[in-house]
Amino acid sequence: MKQEAFEKAHEAEWAEFEALCAPGARGDLPRAFRRVCLHLALARHRCYTEGLVQRLNALVLRGHQELYGSLPGPFRGWGAWLTGGFARSVRALWAPLLAATLLFAVPCGGLIAASRHNAELMCLVESPRALADMEAMYRGEGGKFGRQDQADTDVMMFGFYVWNNVRIGFQAFAGGLALGLGSVFFLFFNGLHGGAAAGWITHAGLGLNFWSFVVTHSALELPSLLLSGAAGLHVGWGLLAPGRRTRSQALRQTVREALPVVVGAAVMDILAASLEAFWSSSALLPPAVKFGAGGLLWAAMLGYFLFSGRRHAR
Repeated sequence: MKQEAFEKAHEAEWAEFEALCAPGARGDLPRAFRRVCLHLALARHRCYTEGLVQRLNALVLRGHQELYGSLPGPFRGWGAWLTGGFARSVRALWAPLLAATLLFAVPCGGLIAASRHNAELMCLVESPRALADMEAMYRGEGGKFGRQDQADTDVMMFGFYVWNNVRIGFQAFAGGLALGLGSVFFLFFNGLHGGAAAGWITHAGLGLNFWSFVVTHSALELPSLLLSGAAGLHVGWGLLAPGRRTRSQALRQTVREALPVVVGAAVMDILAASLEAFWSSSALLPPAVKFGAGGLLWAAMLGYFLFSGRRHAR
């Protein structure tokens, strides 16, 4: 459909939607909002003029404000994003997220399973020296797990974990610019090394220490990596198959769609680092407490991404 016919067909709907957004207006705003969101998606997909796309985008933002409300002052927008916007952005990338999960989980789970039958296979991924260092990290000497130098303070380790987590997430996302191949590599690479570490340490009889260490912060750290990788795969696919868009247009659009997910993943990385440094590393906390907290956090994270932002009362 040409743009002129598209505008003529839906102009009345847009005017009605603007009226529904006015204070005190009555009507089915959620349904009208979904229609305008569809029109915006169609306008972008069909490469209509930037003026029309901006107009529809403004309508969507206004409807979003009316439906989901906002917090005052500097928190305006962030509240709506945290209480549903982030989760909706993640669900919109369900296909690349599924691919990212498989790229990480298959090598990770495969090596963990293989370690039960032949732990020496882990030496194909990690050097014997590195595996020995990992064993030392999870013996709990000095009251801390996950550290080669037990003299490191919690604050120092927090800074290291933030840098390391954000670095890995950025690699997984930025790798999408190489037609998605970089994202594929970093997801598979981290799956291999994570599986080798988990398999070897479990085989060495330190499984309780290791799994109680990772169970809580992994509820944030692991999904963060998968989200960053999914965002990279989304960008890469847009470059590989831009459709009716130019590759430049596809790049701008896919980055715009992926950016809320990447920002959310970075926030998750920081939260995961705080748990890893101040909670997970403690050898004084009973494993049962860590497993309980980890189970609750995993359930909360899954519930958030599956259900947050789906239903809102006007």
